[in-house]
Amino acid sequence: MLQAIDLIELLKLFIISVVQGITEWLPISSTGHMILIEDFMPLNLSAEFRETFLILVQLGSIMAVVVLYFHKLNPLSPSKNYQERKETWTLWFKVIVASIPVLIFGLFLNDYMDTYFYNPTVVAIALIVYGFAFIWIEKSNHAKHSAKTEHLEDLSYNKAFKIGLFQSLAIIPGTSRSGSTIMGGLLTNNSRFVATEFSFFLGIPVMFGASFLKLLKLGFSLSQVEIFYLIFSMVVAFIVSIVVIRFLLTYLKRNDFTGFGYYRIALGAIVILYNLLIK
Repeated sequence: MLQAIDLIELLKLFIISVVQGITEWLPISSTGHMILIEDFMPLNLSAEFRETFLILVQLGSIMAVVVLYFHKLNPLSPSKNYQERKETWTLWFKVIVASIPVLIFGLFLNDYMDTYFYNPTVVAIALIVYGFAFIWIEKSNHAKHSAKTEHLEDLSYNKAFKIGLFQSLAIIPGTSRSGSTIMGGLLTNNSRFVATEFSFFLGIPVMFGASFLKLLKLGFSLSQVEIFYLIFSMVVAFIVSIVVIRFLLTYLKRNDFTGFGYYRIALGAIVILYNLLIK
């Protein structure tokens, strides 16, 4: 099997997995980055593998949340008392409530969006629009003096559902799932920390569910080498995601999301210029 491994393709998969692990958790759109990467270095592998890869590499990323927050998310932990277990179950119920909108919109609109909206123009517009939105929200937050929800345990079901509605915007390519949920969290008057952590947790059912449905649709008939590629990519995305999640939580202790807004605007402009001048 080792002789059949293409080191060039393995390097491409490594780079894509690193980018995916970074962009999945930062509010900067993994789709926008993937469009540029796919044009610069397309994978010379089967179409079936590419589709399966784009699904499973996300599972590598989401496992980072499961590992980092395993104790917090485990309602059956023997080290938790009754109240702590109750709070954990309540957190999961809030995640479920927040997942309802994206489940409904995703089932009915996902294929339509992929067919008609997955193009550089839509992605660039979404990057720029939400970039300005982040800048505006943060400026508004600095001007506000109202009390915010500072602890995840205090997040109401009403706010959770509203955040879930914002997460539904992520079916528009270029929006960013983490970006839309964090934005929803900020607009419903939660602290950056609460908005970000809840965004992490919302990714678990959404990404596992979407991956499961797409795998059922695609099937799973890959060669041993392709399976090796997948496992390698998932491990890379997992490791990178661990680093990025920790970085983001540390970053937010002293910074806001304004910088990510400017980055989105710049990336959107690059996507537009690239498609106008190069493609």
